Amino acid sequence: MSDLYFGTDLFSEFDRLQRQMGQLFGGFPSSIRAGRLGAFPHVNIGTTDDSVEIVVFAPGVDPAALDVSIDKGLLTISGERKLAQAGNDDKTRDDTRTYAQERFTGSFRRVIELPQNADPDKVQARYTNGCLSISVGKRESSKPRAITVQ
Repeated sequence: MSDLYFGTDLFSEFDRLQRQMGQLFGGFPSSIRAGRLGAFPHVNIGTTDDSVEIVVFAPGVDPAALDVSIDKGLLTISGERKLAQAGNDDKTRDDTRTYAQERFTGSFRRVIELPQNADPDKVQARYTNGCLSISVGKRESSKPRAITVQ
């Protein structure tokens, strides 16, 4: 019952409780391919008969700051999201003390293992409305085909 003791600082107790809940539930991903908790940017990965489709949710990231590469079956997405400026003069105040920050800022890197049938020579990427859409074509030999019976 000592874990239920509340000190005089209620906010630090809530912070401790949140960390304990994160430790309790944070270690169980929703699927085998689920990323780590709190990873940025979030990604959706799907497949069609012709390609592997990846959508990277990266709002507030300058498209020029994104780097996408493929090497040995690994798709690497890296970049940086800068701190959003607030206020009338577009400068943050030096005397502001942050007590909650939910928006990630800084450098990031995500590495996605592609299936063996992905063709690294058939890649297209476009950034629209905060989403980076990447399409990786599949090798012709891996596509479904009909066999004629003689």
